[in-house]
Amino acid sequence: MRPCKPPRAGWHEFSRFRNATAVAPTRKSAVHILILNEYYPPDTSATAKMAALVAEALAQKHRVTVVAGRPSYDPDETYPYALLRRDVRNGVTVERVGSTAFLRHKMRRRVSNYLTYLALAMPRALAIRADLILAMTDPPVAGIAGAFVAWLKSRPFVYNIRDMYPDMALGGGIVGDSGWARLWEKMHRRALRRAERVIVLGDDMRERILRKGVEPDRVVVIRDGTMIPETLAEQSHPAAQEIRSGYPFVAIHAGNLGFYGAWDTLLQAAKLLERENIGLVFVGEGANRERLQQAARGSANVRFLPFRPAEEIPLVMAAGDVHIISVRRGLEGVVVPSKLYSVLAAGRPVLAVAPEESDVVRIVREARCGLAADPDDPAAAAAALRTLRDNPRELTDMGQRARDAAKKYVRVNELKRFVGVIEEAANRSIP
Repeated sequence: MRPCKPPRAGWHEFSRFRNATAVAPTRKSAVHILILNEYYPPDTSATAKMAALVAEALAQKHRVTVVAGRPSYDPDETYPYALLRRDVRNGVTVERVGSTAFLRHKMRRRVSNYLTYLALAMPRALAIRADLILAMTDPPVAGIAGAFVAWLKSRPFVYNIRDMYPDMALGGGIVGDSGWARLWEKMHRRALRRAERVIVLGDDMRERILRKGVEPDRVVVIRDGTMIPETLAEQSHPAAQEIRSGYPFVAIHAGNLGFYGAWDTLLQAAKLLERENIGLVFVGEGANRERLQQAARGSANVRFLPFRPAEEIPLVMAAGDVHIISVRRGLEGVVVPSKLYSVLAAGRPVLAVAPEESDVVRIVREARCGLAADPDDPAAAAAALRTLRDNPRELTDMGQRARDAAKKYVRVNELKRFVGVIEEAANRSIP
């Protein structure tokens, strides 16, 4: 079975939004929106997927141009070099500048992709006549670039923060506290002040933004949300059983093994449970996977599996008796793991190994769809897994409550809110 990345935005998903919101555009209300984000399908990153969903939703009533780079994030297809390539995808004009397209797994080459994208995207963005600039966070300084372009063009600016930089780079140990990191933060705060609206993924992220001096009425929480499947996959399916790896009780972490998770805490918790028939299965890739595999070498109850094909993601959800969502202490509000909503929609209980202040813990406690554990306390994580294993009836009830909670985070509704925020910001500048 060929390993695969998370699925890119599908037309069937967007069609639900289109059918729910389609309104004939008028000359008076339609505006031209320019989106800056390096990744866009056929890139397969989560940011590329969400950029496409947002762009296609906006394109139902407005003209939308995306300035992206050459595909480099595990793309479904690659493009030959061209200084500028233009095509139309689902009503969205996509302009791809001729950035380098090195594979993302080596940081220096990834930085080359970032820098060449910025060097070419900013002049191109300045040449496009648009009514509003929307920037995301790929590359990490895209918001600063978007604010600068909007300032030069005297256009409103909306900043959609998906990971907060430089906080992420500092908290994840990617960079140290230095003069240029402080300059980065200073420029980032200027971009935040320049934004007509700052769209964030959770309440914990909003609180961090407010501490940077941004007025509360300009910071809006719009979650990625999820689709609610009509039917759920069965744990008895052979692929789900393969993912379970033969363990009687399975905790799964499905997703990127990047810099934000309390991975060492999870491995130490697994060690405490090694003789208790509780397995920990990581499904995915990421910068920390190799290190974690080395640390877990010899552990009988830890497995590392590659991403599954897109059509098997429901089976990955079904395979876990519980799904783990993890955020390192200090990174609450810096990253907001949006995979939580897919877990809820699949009706699976959640173990949130994250600080109490994080959105994931708040949601789990409010919905009573799982348990939480301190990200610095392996014993607490192990005890939570024992409790879940030893209470099968409550585990079933948690799964049902998770599915009920998912209805609050339907993606179609979140996209409607996103479009509304963009339209409000754009119309402020139109006489």
